[in-house]
Amino acid sequence: MFLAMNRFTIKNGQEAAFETVWRDRDSRLEDVPGFKSFHLMKGPQDEDNGTTLYASHTIWASRDDFINWTKSEHFRQAHKNAGDNKGMYVGHPQFEGFEAVLDS
Repeated sequence: MFLAMNRFTIKNGQEAAFETVWRDRDSRLEDVPGFKSFHLMKGPQDEDNGTTLYASHTIWASRDDFINWTKSEHFRQAHKNAGDNKGMYVGHPQFEGFEAVLDS
């Protein structure tokens, strides 16, 4: 199993717009070999910096399945309009990938 996570720092007041982008997008992940699940998680607000933390999590059967998706037309289509929403972000998303060591 492989977990792919992106952390997003969103300007306060942009949370609903950010969530709508994710809710309304046509990801077509269900059609991608090895895809298991997706979750968009909302984290804490940082009042001092005026931001809210989010993380997207996708679970894949393997790291190779995830890598293959990142090289696919599905990936290009899912991310083609990502630059349209730059005003809601603070910085770039931070990617982290994890391979399962123990399962229960």
